[in-house]
Amino acid sequence: MSAGAQGAPEALGAPGAPGALDLDKLYAARLHAARVRPYLATALFALHTVESRRVPTMAVDKYWRCYVSPGFVDRTPVEELAGVWVHEVSHLLRDHHGRGDRAARLQGLEGPGARLRMNIAADCEINDDVFGDGLVAPEGAVTPEQLGLSGGELMEDYLRRFGLGPQTQGLVWLDCGSGADGMDRAWDLGPDGAHGLSEQEQDAVRFRVAQGINGRPGDAPKGWKRWAEEAFHPPQPWRELLGAAVRSAASGTGAGEDYSYGRPSRRSAGLPGVVLPSLRRRPPRVCVVIDTSGSVSDAELGAALLEVAAIAQAVGGRRDLVTVVPCDAAARIVHPLCEGEGILLLGGGGTDLRAGFARALRSGPRPDVIVVLTDGQTAWPAVRPACRTVVGLFSRPKRARWDEDDPYYVPDPTPSWARVVTIGSAAATR
Repeated sequence: MSAGAQGAPEALGAPGAPGALDLDKLYAARLHAARVRPYLATALFALHTVESRRVPTMAVDKYWRCYVSPGFVDRTPVEELAGVWVHEVSHLLRDHHGRGDRAARLQGLEGPGARLRMNIAADCEINDDVFGDGLVAPEGAVTPEQLGLSGGELMEDYLRRFGLGPQTQGLVWLDCGSGADGMDRAWDLGPDGAHGLSEQEQDAVRFRVAQGINGRPGDAPKGWKRWAEEAFHPPQPWRELLGAAVRSAASGTGAGEDYSYGRPSRRSAGLPGVVLPSLRRRPPRVCVVIDTSGSVSDAELGAALLEVAAIAQAVGGRRDLVTVVPCDAAARIVHPLCEGEGILLLGGGGTDLRAGFARALRSGPRPDVIVVLTDGQTAWPAVRPACRTVVGLFSRPKRARWDEDDPYYVPDPTPSWARVVTIGSAAATR
């Protein structure tokens, strides 16, 4: 989080800065933050303060400790400090450390430069709508506009839209701690240090904050409302299975592979004057077919949109590579995944997801994985599709899958070539 002149040593709270930490001023700023953002009060007061002259300004670790530079507190007005409090706790509430680790693992991002990009991208996600209405933006706060980007996106979206260069040169000092990107710092007290929160305690804090946001409609920015909606649907074993099934399907031989001249093949050395392309793995494209027939409830359709967001996370947050096809007995349109709330789930008639499969395979570029979210009351393609398939079945009592107008109706079994996960329970996958 930035304050003061970018890049100036006195603005960075350099090690050895004189004076003890002014706790009265720091806690007055936290109280002001809680007053103007009451739904964040539980999280703000869950942070444990640690004085440190090794942090540039303020930083958090993934165990909910807040490291604070005494020099930074001395020279920063209380109103701006309140904004920094909200900014730092937002990293933890939005799980930027966990998301940063997943992005690094799935996209092959390594080193301090990649983590700096994650920190900047996470700051953009927070700062695009967190300030105003009584909360002052600290001087030099990083916003999407400064990087020539539009607001309202997630960290993963910002991460792929900019690189380190002239626009980010003044941000090389930026360091919000391991709580912002997942990479441990030298000053972190670690899992065995005092006053850290367990995973269960962290989840309890997030749930209380989400309750506060949903209980005060109209008070929270759009980004916080989106976060609170997802927080009320905590990860269940079936969601982990669904994500694992998507990743497994996408990582198989041939999925997401293509030839590229960006890095010539090593075999070119044996053929002077000839440049051969190398086989490169790209992030997989996923098409989600959602059953919108009359047998699927509104609650299940809402759950399906949440699963679309979870699927995007399973492929590294690349929402640009995820499309959605609503389908009952016909599939009318392919939606690019921008924001889940912008997808119209049209339908309400009979069910024939074969049309959804056909529409998904006709879309360009062709997907590497098709994910189908359905109650199972459908016919299935007779021939295995030319890509991997994952089926998410809405969890229901067996009797609820029968057709009330035909007591002898039994749904067709899911095909053996599909990976099947039961949604909404801890049921197994096959």
